[in-house]
Amino acid sequence: MNDIHNNTSRHARTLARWSLLASLLTVVVIMLGAWTRLVDAGLGCPDWPGCYGFLTVPQDETRMAIANARFPDTPVDVEKGWPEMIHRYAAGILGLVVFGLAGFAFRHRREGLPFRLPLFIAVFIVLQGAFGMWTVTLKLWPQVVALHLLGGFTTLSMLVLLTLRLRGKQQRAAGLAEPPPSERNRFRPWLYGGLVLVVMQIALGAWTAANYAAVACTDLPTCQGEWWPADMDFVHGFDVTQQVGPNYLGGQLTADGRVAIHVTHRVGAVIVLAYFTVFLALLWRRTRHSPMAKHVQLVAVVLAAQIGLGLANVVFHIPLSVAVAHNAMGAGLLLTVINLLWRFHQQDLPQPADAKHKTTIEREVTA
Repeated sequence: MNDIHNNTSRHARTLARWSLLASLLTVVVIMLGAWTRLVDAGLGCPDWPGCYGFLTVPQDETRMAIANARFPDTPVDVEKGWPEMIHRYAAGILGLVVFGLAGFAFRHRREGLPFRLPLFIAVFIVLQGAFGMWTVTLKLWPQVVALHLLGGFTTLSMLVLLTLRLRGKQQRAAGLAEPPPSERNRFRPWLYGGLVLVVMQIALGAWTAANYAAVACTDLPTCQGEWWPADMDFVHGFDVTQQVGPNYLGGQLTADGRVAIHVTHRVGAVIVLAYFTVFLALLWRRTRHSPMAKHVQLVAVVLAAQIGLGLANVVFHIPLSVAVAHNAMGAGLLLTVINLLWRFHQQDLPQPADAKHKTTIEREVTA
């Protein structure tokens, strides 16, 4: 029995480490995707999964001649081809890691390891790869680009959730997990509400990026000198039924449509900031003397950093490093909220008998 328990613990620890590695790799893929988009390299390779029919970007004269003959309308641009291929290489490595995770979890499923979530993530990675293909074949159609970006955030969220589940299982087995007091239950619905707001704001950010609307407003706190520009075109700015065009590189929306998207994203940021300022302040009063406090602080710090990066994007006119960091911090904000929600969820899970006995003894000694 001890051997079985030790094997389960060891395999759970191994799976948790690989899940964490996959999570970190997903962050890298998201940042590379942002970099590719920001340097206008989304169509650096007009085909998929290769580049002009090659495994790497053609650079010598012979392969460039072949590539230009295959795609006469899109001549080879090496500087834009490499960002696209580096992003694809990283995504391919991530896919292999996720498939390995799913296979390992399924193989050891009889030991109590979670296998449904790893299998679902593996299937989702396949779908995400399809969206990567459609991003190219449909010439950066905004709907596909936005969904592809959201798919990256979804993959990251599921991998982090898997890591938290595995680590929580280890802690409970060791009698180290201590659920927060049940009196904090009333905060959980508000935390779910905050999660919904963050997801909606990320979706707005994805739509802003897909339509090249980040540069629509270049001043703060107004937009083009107005608090609420009169000519904003919300109908076309948020028209998700638009047909596939010939090429969306650089965007096809009118300036008024892009302004509408940008201003909506700003309003969303203000709402998220106001909501979490009040919510975290109330939560801090209840948790400042508990282990939960550091998780509350983490959400506050990441939110402040994300707002600061968003402002810097406008003030400094979308510098590449700041824009990529803004994407990464958006993922960070989502993960810190998920982490906080997970900590609240732990109070519903039964503790091992040894852990309960240990807690009871500690309370009696303290008394």
